[in-house]
Amino acid sequence: MTRFLRSLCLAAAAAAFSLHAAAQAPQPPEIAARGYLLIDMTANQVLAERNADAPAEPASLTKLMTAYLTFVALRDKKLTLEQRLPVSERAWAERKGGGSLMFIDPKMTPTVDELLRGTIIVSGNDSSVALAEGVGGSVDNFVAMMNRQAQAWGLKNTSFKNVTGLTEPGHSSTARDLAVIAQHIILDFPDRYPYYSIKEYSFNNIRQDNRNLLLRRDPSVDGMKTGFTDAAGYCLVSSAQRDFPNGKRRLLSVVMGTDSMQARANESQKLLNWGYTAFDAVRLFDNSKPVTTVPVWKGQVNEARLVGEGPLFVAVPRGEGDKLKTTIERTDPLVAPLTKGQRVGTLKVTTAGGAPVAALPLVVAEEVPQAGIWGRAWDAIRLWIK
Repeated sequence: MTRFLRSLCLAAAAAAFSLHAAAQAPQPPEIAARGYLLIDMTANQVLAERNADAPAEPASLTKLMTAYLTFVALRDKKLTLEQRLPVSERAWAERKGGGSLMFIDPKMTPTVDELLRGTIIVSGNDSSVALAEGVGGSVDNFVAMMNRQAQAWGLKNTSFKNVTGLTEPGHSSTARDLAVIAQHIILDFPDRYPYYSIKEYSFNNIRQDNRNLLLRRDPSVDGMKTGFTDAAGYCLVSSAQRDFPNGKRRLLSVVMGTDSMQARANESQKLLNWGYTAFDAVRLFDNSKPVTTVPVWKGQVNEARLVGEGPLFVAVPRGEGDKLKTTIERTDPLVAPLTKGQRVGTLKVTTAGGAPVAALPLVVAEEVPQAGIWGRAWDAIRLWIK
């Protein structure tokens, strides 16, 4: 899947693919948090939410974006994992701020891999600054990169002022926006995502535990990031993947503003367990099989196969899977040229009673080149008559 299509998919997951309008949707458990969001990533659907768009301090959840941009730099070969980076006085000064630390100092030259572990596993503010300076040249430049990336993803409710998440006027996000960043890490960098499942890290003879308590409680949880400030409360983005007869199913929860480390873990676990038990994941189509075949005008072929962006799953209330109805809305007339992956339709899924479940994009499976001049002229006449 291209990064463009993946972004399109994630934007849809953050907005259109919601079950809150469905009358039959199960009621989520009571969650002791200021706000939360639960997403079925396999089905690209929001299963439950409360105050998901309310502005909130992201605390160290900010470091999701810090890590993402470092992963981008690694992908683009601007850095290597083995490359050593200097520790500036600014990074060292983070120990005066009272936040989490990897405990680096200006006499050290840790590797990018070590700094990533310090940022992701133990939430080091000092390692975050060192990475920002290594990737962006300066912290200010890196913060500008963070905001440009947020804008590129359409995160209109997110504004970064620093790379650590410490309280600062204007530094704000939402549960929904943070979920988008987390999903991009999981989908864009599956080879880097395992950092988030590491339970502890030792650097300079100092061993620290990952503060995500779910990594030790639930074997299906493989990430992702904790956060805390006095203003933000205790926050947690957590993700789990469990095996089911029809395949693997990944859920992502974002819990904002709980009262303690235990509470953010407990409330996140409650959401994940509810999502897995209250909903079934129904596979509608395999990615190798067309959803439908439609006529094409002015093309070298007369038909185009439409497929989903990967296997098409929907999450439905338990026991409702055999009652689903599907309809296809598509561009008509469909006129060549068409490019592979071009979105030309939507598969709408509803319950038997007509309540919306999901709206899934349909794309062209193979390129359809434009016909020659006579073929185009003949189809133009046919379209005019039609």
